[in-house]
Amino acid sequence: MARYEFTPNLETGSAIIDKEHRELIDAVNKLLDACSAGKGRENVNQTITFLNNYVDRHFAHEEQLQQKSGYPNYTAHKAFHENFKKTLKEITAEVSSSNASISSLMKLNNHIGVLISHIRTEDKKLGAFLNK
Repeated sequence: MARYEFTPNLETGSAIIDKEHRELIDAVNKLLDACSAGKGRENVNQTITFLNNYVDRHFAHEEQLQQKSGYPNYTAHKAFHENFKKTLKEITAEVSSSNASISSLMKLNNHIGVLISHIRTEDKKLGAFLNK
């Protein structure tokens, strides 16, 4: 699986949001590296715990910023967050119960890809709004 890279097209211009996005990408890449080295099962539970905690913390930060600033797309952004968290919990439960099968790890990787796309589009819009 390809590694993720925090490139300029993912930068929002918000220091806290960008810092947290880098943490996400680092954690996912550590898991991908471990999988490539045949040590994915040893590291998956730690990464799953991080990811679930991360989305709760990070999404709360984003939502606070949106509420304080009067961000007009708050409702849709929050709805994405809630759906993403629900699906992530389902996928990570499957990863744990399947002992990190290739299929369940692919689902997790695909779901992270959804979040990366969200960062590239919706979080960039949020960053532009916050930087006005």
